[in-house]
Amino acid sequence: MGVCTLTSFAQPSAPAQPASAAGKVGTWSKNHPYRAEVNQRLKHQDKRIHEEVADGKLSHAQATKLHKEDRQVEQEEKDMASQDHGHITRQEKKTLNQQENKINHQIGQ
Repeated sequence: MGVCTLTSFAQPSAPAQPASAAGKVGTWSKNHPYRAEVNQRLKHQDKRIHEEVADGKLSHAQATKLHKEDRQVEQEEKDMASQDHGHITRQEKKTLNQQENKINHQIGQ
């Protein structure tokens, strides 16, 4: 019923690229520990949003808004990683976690 999903988290990472391609966009390391933590949280939040809609605790409009906010965090994470060969720093992870915390508090209110 119109609720979008964040399925990009479940996709396997691309095969390793030659060293000459390391600086190109799209050769990010999705398995970097900080990235994995951020993306796992986003995936968990996506699941919680779907559960809250199924339980009638969130409307489809509220879920759509929350999914949009999650996608913005996901895009910011990708943008950060593209700046540093697939890695994000501890401070970037902290920033993303703070954004996820704000979204998390909106789920199930």
